[in-house]
Amino acid sequence: MAVVDTSRFYRTLKIELEGGVWEILDYKHSKMGRSGAIITTKLKNVFTGAVQEKKFRSGDTFKLPDMEKKQMQYIYKDDVAYYFMDNETYDQIGLGPDQVGESSKFLKEQLDVTINYYNNEPIGIDLPTTVDLEVTQTDPGLKGDTVSATTKPATVETGAVINVPLFIDIGDCIKIDTRDGSYAERLKKKK
Repeated sequence: MAVVDTSRFYRTLKIELEGGVWEILDYKHSKMGRSGAIITTKLKNVFTGAVQEKKFRSGDTFKLPDMEKKQMQYIYKDDVAYYFMDNETYDQIGLGPDQVGESSKFLKEQLDVTINYYNNEPIGIDLPTTVDLEVTQTDPGLKGDTVSATTKPATVETGAVINVPLFIDIGDCIKIDTRDGSYAERLKKKK
């Protein structure tokens, strides 16, 4: 069985803890004085939805749950669920908002994702590392300001709000890192 230590934590990682499967929603490394680093995590039980904060020492190890992963394509959302289609069999499944979680901010129709199954039950999704989304709302861009580290909020086509550089305009397509929701780069405009 595979194991992971605290130095390999990332958002959406699933670990076994206290007899359950938990998803890491957020984590933060902190080091005080001469003692070892402490990792403060916000975890969600994938079956009950319970959320709790836990602290671990640097180097603590955890088992990774034995999960089956299937490549599927996001097709649509209604009032009840998000729907995905198996790329091989064309079967469709629906996942509730609690199973999709924060990943819903970056779901765009026809996006290929990985659905995680535990004991033949879907428990969540893994997004690609980056997604390309169009900016639908932001303040006007400032031409020539490509060096400044100043950012502004921008809404993308999925409704997520991302901090972007000042030169980004409405209609620009940007690459977003789904692990932390950060701006990665502006893509060339389609002609």
